[in-house]
Amino acid sequence: MGMAKYEFEAEVWKWPGMAAWHFVTVDAGVAAAIREERAGAPRVGWGSIPVSVTVGSTTWRTSIFPDKKSGSYLLPMKAEVRKKEGISGGDSISISLSLQ
Repeated sequence: MGMAKYEFEAEVWKWPGMAAWHFVTVDAGVAAAIREERAGAPRVGWGSIPVSVTVGSTTWRTSIFPDKKSGSYLLPMKAEVRKKEGISGGDSISISLSLQ
């Protein structure tokens, strides 16, 4: 596990509602590859998958979460990372992601 590195571009979007959570929807092809890599792996809370993510010069650990609406995964974008990298909702960013 965690051997494959996935790279993709995606748009940052804000969760509708009161909270200021920002997310990226994982590219559909990458999501399919992740499902294949994780086949048979034990499931954890809410189907989350621990990942290491790099955007710009910032690398952090988080989890991606399955999203029934898109059929993909959602990657939360921490406010600290958005601020450091100058990222706002609607921006298209390059992401490097590996499973942990």
